[in-house]
Amino acid sequence: DCQVTFVKTLENEGYTALQLGCADMKPQKVTKPLLGHFEANGVNPKHKLFEFEVTPDAVLPKGTLLNAAHFVPGQFVDVTAPTIGKGFQGGMKRHGFGGLRASHGVSLTHRSIGSTGAREGKVPKGKKMPGRMGGLNATTLNLRVAKIDTQLNLIYVKGAVPGHDSQYIKVRDSVKKVGFNKFPKEAKIPFPTFNPAVLPTLPREISAKLSNKVFVQNDKNKK
Repeated sequence: DCQVTFVKTLENEGYTALQLGCADMKPQKVTKPLLGHFEANGVNPKHKLFEFEVTPDAVLPKGTLLNAAHFVPGQFVDVTAPTIGKGFQGGMKRHGFGGLRASHGVSLTHRSIGSTGAREGKVPKGKKMPGRMGGLNATTLNLRVAKIDTQLNLIYVKGAVPGHDSQYIKVRDSVKKVGFNKFPKEAKIPFPTFNPAVLPTLPREISAKLSNKVFVQNDKNKK
């Protein structure tokens, strides 16, 4: 579960934000500065920390637990995660260069990037060249929440999510959708977050109707 580990205020930091931590860690595996940070805020050490800017009326107290029911099925979200690392790659794969000619005088340099520019014997800054590819944060915008599993605390989204399997990702409300375009018209938006006391009364799966199709998980045990 995600938990609020720190609250940034307008008076102290100049902006309002919540720091969320997920996945508890053993204290002996945390550095002393971070361990002191967690102890001062009264929370267990966390494996990963994320920060979300919020409005002053959406601030949550330290120690508040967040679950998948914080999001509404059918709403739009943005997902951020490190992309899959590709290692050191050439210009054709990294930047989509066309390469040199396949024949007519070209030998052994078919996949070369060609000239790097003539500027007083220097390479211009920002020149696209071979180098390490992937492993940087990427954000996929406007993915729709298809379904929520309240028992397993899972969020199903429709679309591609950056990164490899079993890695930490950051999910937030869409920043390019404004007002009611961000949420379904009939949805009850939990503000500032979902009330965990109502969780036992909810069904296990809450689905959204997308493109005239209802997303329902297939039960392999049914015959």
